[in-house]
Amino acid sequence: MASPVAPACRQGRSNLSSFRTLVNMYKHIKRFFDILFSLLAIVLLLPVFIPIIILLLLTGEHEVFYRQDRVGYKNRIFRIWKFATMLKNSPNMGHGDVTMRGDTRITSVGKFLRQSKINELPQLINILTGDMSFVGPRPLMKVGFDRYSYEMKEKVYKVIPGLTGIGSIVFRDEELIITQSNLPPHETYRTIILPYKGALEVWYQQHRSFYTDFMIMFLTAWYVVFPKSNLVYKIFPSLPKRQFEPAVQ
Repeated sequence: MASPVAPACRQGRSNLSSFRTLVNMYKHIKRFFDILFSLLAIVLLLPVFIPIIILLLLTGEHEVFYRQDRVGYKNRIFRIWKFATMLKNSPNMGHGDVTMRGDTRITSVGKFLRQSKINELPQLINILTGDMSFVGPRPLMKVGFDRYSYEMKEKVYKVIPGLTGIGSIVFRDEELIITQSNLPPHETYRTIILPYKGALEVWYQQHRSFYTDFMIMFLTAWYVVFPKSNLVYKIFPSLPKRQFEPAVQ
């Protein structure tokens, strides 16, 4: 007489196989759209890039792009592209990799570029080359990544890092939180921000889909216009809630 366990095992293997097929399809389709839309965006944004490049050449330290090592997919190091918004020696000045509200290392043009998120747009090159995607956990500097627990280090970059992500949306006011905290900046980042950021990135991996990715991109644009909105928790009700808020400005 056949064991009833055998059909259940076969069904389990079949479900697992179907799940893996769906995940692989998601990855390949997402990569296709990353290539397509990054190429399209680079071409369409050239009229925006050119005056920004000229402005950066004429101001500050006359630096246009900022290249830096970041932790990426499966904890591999890659070089990120950004428009230069801070002094060239910023990593060795002030609070290092932690940026505060009104940080004196930020240039006058850089302040606008950071507030509008335009400084991140050169990462379209990283998306095109496959180091990044449009949506995923933001790639950290190695010194910031090393503040994660060992367990979280093994989880965060199981997916390709992104130009935007759920952590970027929820922590759009990160600089303000650090500035207003009674703790030292690095301690605030390590004990308050980073554990919750890690939980958000794990949430993303558990809920990643084309719908989630699309809504994260929509919310990124939404919060540039409506920074005080609470829409993210209405669209993603299962998102871990923040237990702290900065003072109202």
